[in-house]
Amino acid sequence: AVRERFADLGVATVEEPLDKIFPASGRARDVRDALEGWARGAGSAIRCNTPVVGVEGAGDAWQVRIASGETLACRTLFVCPGGQSYAKTGTTGDGFAWLETLGLPVVPPAPALVPLTSPASWVRDLSGVALPGASVRLLDAGGKAVAERRRPLLFTHRGVSGPAAMDVSEAVARDPEAGWHLAVDLFPDVDREALRERFLSRTEATGLANVLTRALDPPLPRRVVGAVLASASAEAGASEPPWKLPRATRHALVETLKGWRIPVDGTLGYDAAEVTAGGLALAAVDPGSMRVRDAPGLHVFGELLDLTGPIGGFHFQSAFACAEVAARAAGDETASN
Repeated sequence: AVRERFADLGVATVEEPLDKIFPASGRARDVRDALEGWARGAGSAIRCNTPVVGVEGAGDAWQVRIASGETLACRTLFVCPGGQSYAKTGTTGDGFAWLETLGLPVVPPAPALVPLTSPASWVRDLSGVALPGASVRLLDAGGKAVAERRRPLLFTHRGVSGPAAMDVSEAVARDPEAGWHLAVDLFPDVDREALRERFLSRTEATGLANVLTRALDPPLPRRVVGAVLASASAEAGASEPPWKLPRATRHALVETLKGWRIPVDGTLGYDAAEVTAGGLALAAVDPGSMRVRDAPGLHVFGELLDLTGPIGGFHFQSAFACAEVAARAAGDETASN
């Protein structure tokens, strides 16, 4: 449906892995220009460089206060200024304070879909290495999994990124000192017993490190192999055939391959976050109109809603869909009045 709508606006799109849709041109401004052109063609007036400083109720109407001192009045108001991620684009997060001033229930905002940081130097030493087929669980200090994703994982000079890490980042952002770890299953399609059998079946005189980098399917990047062996305390057996290793070493290695622990101590914050989590509690909004309950004429959607999805453009889709719902509802209200 998204692709069809943009095709109607003259923007060709392409679909890529992980449910992503991009403009075929590769230029985000083409999407912006198409939406702006459509809005102006429908009669909308767009005022740039006009900062809003507050929103107030005024009887059965609403007032929008502008930094210049001007006040705009209306009966129907859409509040959708975005969150506060990627500040270099101009986001400020002011909308959350506006909602709180109106006495509405707001879940505290937090950066989401954001890269994670790690205190471990060996994690940073793997910068640039990608694991496209790993399964990742976010564990709290007690070892309880609070989130799980099977998406690509990327090591960076600060920690870990990629869809797998970013999808589970909100919990870390909200409590960075909770003793978090990522547990990475490097062979999610192979159970532990089958993995042990793979090791024991390698009877040729090749070292364990070579088995991990060449013989297993999928093979592991060489730098990852070194880190995994260190985590499993199996470095001494790197040149030994797997079947010659002590049972305890093989067990530790299998457990590491199925749950490689990566310590996490925070995120890169709003400046690197793709979206903002938190916002107006969903219970306060009528999903059929995006109208705030008990606040006639006020519609809220986009990043100001307490709605966070996985990476892949779902926030754009949600914002576009909610905007259409709100617009149709407001049109019906106007017609009935």
